Amino acid sequence: MSPEKSLFELSRPGRRAWSLPELDVPELSLDDYLGDYLREDNSLPEVSESDLIRHFVRLSILNHHVDKGFYPLGSCTMKYNPKINEQTARLPGFTQLHPMEKETLTQGALQLMFELGEYLKEITGFDAITLQPAAGAQGELTGILMVRKFFEKKGENRTVVLVPDSAHGTNPASVTLSGFQSVQIKSTPDGLIDLNELQRACSDCVACLMVTNPNTLGLFESEIKTICEIMHRYGALVYLDGANLNAYLGIHRPGDAGFDLMHINLHKTFSTPHGGGGPGSGPVAVKKHLEPFLPSPVVKFSDGKYWLDYNRPDSIGRMLAFHGQFTILVRAYTYIRMLGANGSKEVAECAVLNANYIRKQLEGIYDLPYTRRPLHEVVFSGTNLKQFGVKTLDIAKRLLDYGIHAPTVYFPLIVPEALMIEPTETESLESIETFINAMKEIASDARTNPNNLLNAPLTTPVRRLDEARASRQLDVNFNG
Repeated sequence: MSPEKSLFELSRPGRRAWSLPELDVPELSLDDYLGDYLREDNSLPEVSESDLIRHFVRLSILNHHVDKGFYPLGSCTMKYNPKINEQTARLPGFTQLHPMEKETLTQGALQLMFELGEYLKEITGFDAITLQPAAGAQGELTGILMVRKFFEKKGENRTVVLVPDSAHGTNPASVTLSGFQSVQIKSTPDGLIDLNELQRACSDCVACLMVTNPNTLGLFESEIKTICEIMHRYGALVYLDGANLNAYLGIHRPGDAGFDLMHINLHKTFSTPHGGGGPGSGPVAVKKHLEPFLPSPVVKFSDGKYWLDYNRPDSIGRMLAFHGQFTILVRAYTYIRMLGANGSKEVAECAVLNANYIRKQLEGIYDLPYTRRPLHEVVFSGTNLKQFGVKTLDIAKRLLDYGIHAPTVYFPLIVPEALMIEPTETESLESIETFINAMKEIASDARTNPNNLLNAPLTTPVRRLDEARASRQLDVNFNG
């Protein structure tokens, strides 16, 4: 396959992809707008409309995406996005709505937001919710800021948040941004929170424990009720990183287990497009004692109308302009309504089934550091292939030659040479078996022909990049 030329290489003087009327305002130089961003000769590419369209279509075909192939990206839940979601999100009544319109003219949008909040509260077992946060990480920050405000209101100076070593990597960052100190809790050899370690770390200085459940190993914390009881004895709160909600959707309600608050990744569990920087959505659900601290405004319903409640003196304030990622909310609402209660439960059942099928098929071919049965994702290790000079990165790169996106690698950090695999519930048996067979062939190649892995990918338009150089030298040099 010949490499795709850049627009500047396709450029020919005098060609245009547009036709505009004569200017009726003074003409300005490109320097006035772009300045230092222009090339040295101050030129922009000149191409025809057909060349322009074909260029970007060819690029789009080269890109890997969920509509093109399998995405076993652990803890990121990159699954198929139903096209009905896109249709509802593009309804003119939503796309042409301005966020500063009067409430009397936005009743439909407010109703959708209110009902989505009610569904999420029922699914998770909490009493109140905000849809405002723009992603899971911002949801974490929102939640921990509420924790801080909760203790400030009580007049307690708590400074520490406990974070298990099996948690998502954004948790300690959210803790630090919120003004707390992060203290790590080690896992047991079984991959679960060590209750003895937890007890030793508890004190009157601890404000909260952040739990990812199932954790990044895909394992459900079987002692979660006991964990919540321990924290509550010290007057601390328990926060759930709900990024893996798709593992128990319709089966387990974390609010019933003793959690005080959680964030929900709508863009993961409820099938909205994400990746490449967004868009995301990270609503935060809370128990009643934290409801006063929710970001303002909150959507309410009374006297037959929907309205925005700004009268919230204890609120942490706004986390995002206006009312959240609205079209993402529309997509998630559609997904929930289309599935219903039974369909939502099947999401979790199929996600768990698919992950454990992969686990069983690849057990013994790759190292399995934790033998406890996982839920939605399984973590292997490539340590058994290091004797052949092959690393996990080589496995990931070689998968690209099979038309499969690489899984998460080198995370969680507590697993050496980690391969975190999440098939999601939307993949067919045939798709999963294609992945399994590719992983088996790669393991065989590592033993008999390791150069195939060390030089991979071999068939993609762009071969293996110098990632260390790329992280240090950000300028793109097409001449190498």
